[in-house]
Amino acid sequence: MAKLYFHFSTMNAGKSTLLLQASHNYREGGMVTYLVTARFDTRAGEGRIASRIGIGEPADTFEPGEDMFAKIQARLAEGRVDCIFLDEAQFLTKEQVWQLARAVDDLGVPIMAYGLRVDFQGNLFPGSAALLAWADEMREVRTICHCGKKATMVIRRGADGRAMRDGDQVQIGGNETYVSLCRRHWREAMGA
Repeated sequence: MAKLYFHFSTMNAGKSTLLLQASHNYREGGMVTYLVTARFDTRAGEGRIASRIGIGEPADTFEPGEDMFAKIQARLAEGRVDCIFLDEAQFLTKEQVWQLARAVDDLGVPIMAYGLRVDFQGNLFPGSAALLAWADEMREVRTICHCGKKATMVIRRGADGRAMRDGDQVQIGGNETYVSLCRRHWREAMGA
């Protein structure tokens, strides 16, 4: 039975690595996977899911406002797909998450979405909020703060290296921009 899965964490927890490994395992078992990521995240090149440890795969892309149900339906019309793997799920809109749920229910294809839970200000991303509400199964991908506790929050560093308190919710970046912290150290960094 197909399900909508949401694997969530902070930055640098290995979400893309897990996605790529799971897709590899499907393909190694003779199954077909369909990889999708956000078009505007071009850190590894447009249409590519890559991990900090050096592995990567080409992927289709999605944009805000794109009909994900129609996209998946069109891909299924081209041939068999045993599982869809979607990276950067936090950038989905609420409507797109609903379209993914419809694809699972009506087209019978499992979808594994991977993304951030909260932004640098501690707020849920719209896509993540919808996935937390509607996913059939959820799994937290864990990483640690510098103190050794589980990291659940992330700060965005400014040019001066200090935690930013304001700014756009979305700014693409990696280790040079974001640091995962436990809630206590996030509060200290944010002056909260």
